[in-house]
Amino acid sequence: MNAWQAALEVVKSCLKAGVREFVVCAGARNAALLEALARAEAAGVARVWRHFEERSAGFFALGRTLETAQPCAVVTTSGTAAAELLPAIIEAFYQSRPLLAITADRPASHRGSGAPQVIEQPGLFGTYACAGALTEWDGRHPLHLNIELEESFELGDEAFAATDCGEFTPRRERSDVAALARWLRADAYLGTVVMLGGLEPDEREEVFHFCQALGAPVLADATSGLRESLHRLALPDGDRLLQARPPGRILRLGDVPSGRFWRELEHLPQLAVWSICRNGLPGLARPSSVIRGALDRVLAALGEVARIGDALDYLPGCSRRAALIDELLETYPDSEPALLRTLSHYVSLGGGLFLGNSMPIREWNLFAQMERPVPSVRANRGANGIDGQISTWLGWSAEVTETWALLGDLTVLYDLAAPFVLGQLACRGRVLAVINNGGGKIFERLPRLQTMSPRAIEWMTNPQAADLTGFATLWGMRHLRVGTPGDFDGLGDPSETTVLLEIVPDPVQTRQFWAAWDHLGS
Repeated sequence: MNAWQAALEVVKSCLKAGVREFVVCAGARNAALLEALARAEAAGVARVWRHFEERSAGFFALGRTLETAQPCAVVTTSGTAAAELLPAIIEAFYQSRPLLAITADRPASHRGSGAPQVIEQPGLFGTYACAGALTEWDGRHPLHLNIELEESFELGDEAFAATDCGEFTPRRERSDVAALARWLRADAYLGTVVMLGGLEPDEREEVFHFCQALGAPVLADATSGLRESLHRLALPDGDRLLQARPPGRILRLGDVPSGRFWRELEHLPQLAVWSICRNGLPGLARPSSVIRGALDRVLAALGEVARIGDALDYLPGCSRRAALIDELLETYPDSEPALLRTLSHYVSLGGGLFLGNSMPIREWNLFAQMERPVPSVRANRGANGIDGQISTWLGWSAEVTETWALLGDLTVLYDLAAPFVLGQLACRGRVLAVINNGGGKIFERLPRLQTMSPRAIEWMTNPQAADLTGFATLWGMRHLRVGTPGDFDGLGDPSETTVLLEIVPDPVQTRQFWAAWDHLGS
C-alpha cells in the first residue's frame, strides 16, 4: 500500500471510531497524513489544530480531551518528534484520557540502520499507551498508532463525507458497591472525612448531593468544582488540622488530592481509606480499597446514604480558623497569598480556571475566596510535574472566552512554545496569570531544606530573573505587572488580546506571612 492510501485508511479509521479532532505537527514523513486531514477538514468532518512543537502539541491535545471528553489525536513525523509526546501520554494515562498518538515512521526495513529520522517507534510509550487497533481501544488509556510511510506519494482524488464518521463510546465499568455501602454504615463513630480531588463536570451534582446527605467534613480541592459550594462542610487549612488530629476513615472521591495530608496517609496504616476514581488507582502505596468508575454512576448505585455527620467535631472551630486566615491576608496585603486572594475575586467572574502544579494549586485551595463558585477548574495532577501546563490550559479552553490560568514562573518557562496556537483560539478575556517569585519557592517550605547546603538549596529552588515582558511581546500578549491589590484594576474590561498578568509579590511580606502562618498552626 502506498503512503497516500495508507494515510487515507488511517484517517478514515479515526473518523469511524469517533476521533474528530487532530493536532498536527508537520514534517516530510507525515505529509500524506496532513493532506488527508486537510480534505477531512474541508469536508467538515474533522477539526484540525496546528503546532510546530510536538511536546506542546501533545499537551494541547490532552487539554482538548479534558474539555470535550472525546478523543483527540496528535500527529507527528518520525524520529524524536514522536518521543516528544511521552510526557503528555503519561499524564493522559494517569488521568484516563482518550489521547491518540499517530506517529509517522519510515518503513520497518530502516530500523536499526542508523538512517536519518529512524528510531524504534513501535512500543515507544511502553505501558503508558496501548499499541493496537482503534476498534479494540477502550478509550480509558492513550492509544499509539505507528504508521509506516514512504516519503514520496501520489495524491488521488479521494474525498470525505459525513458517512465516514462514527461515535466514540468508551467502555464503562460495572462497579460493585456493596462493600463500600457496608463500610459507610459501620463504625461511623471513628470519624469520616471526605477528600475531593478533581471531578468531571457530569460527576459534580451527584457528589454534591452525596456529601450533603453524608454530612461529614470535606476537604475539597478546587478541581472538584465544589470547593465553594460545600463551604459549610469544608475544613479551612484542613491538611494541618487532619495532621494534628487524624480521623478514623477517609473517603476519597475523584483524582488524587493535591494536599499534604493525602501523602501523610502512607504513614497512617491504621486509617481506613476508600477511593472512587476514574483510573482505578488507589493513589497510595499502602493497603486501601478502590472502586473504578464514574462517580455519578457509582454514587447513584449506592442509593440513599445514612447521615454520619461530624463525629470528631472538626467543624465547630472552622469559622474561627477562617477568620484568622482572613486577618493574616489583610495584615500582609502584598504577600503572595494575599495577592492570590485578590486575584481569585476577578477569576470568579470569568469562564474557568486552570491551576498550575506546585504552589498555585495549593495556595488557591488555602486562600482563594469562598463566596462565588468558579465555573470550572482544571489542573494536570497525574504525574505531578510542571510540564505542558500552558499547553493543556490552551487546549482545554480553546473555544471558551474569559478563561484564566494561574501558573508559577518556572512552569511558564518550561512551556514557552505553547502560545504559538493563540491565533487559532478564542482569546477574548483570556488571562495567563504568572506568580513570578523568582524560582521554585515551594521547596523553601520543605523542612528538610533547612538542613541542606546553600549550593544544594540553589539547585532545588532554581532562582531566576527572567523578564516576562519579552515573552508577552513574542506572542502578542498584553503585559500587566501587579504587586499590590490596586494594580489589578489595570486589567480593565475583557479584550480580544490575551493578557500576561505577572504577579510579583513583596518578598518581605511573603516571608512575614508564612512565618505568621506557621505560628497559626502551632
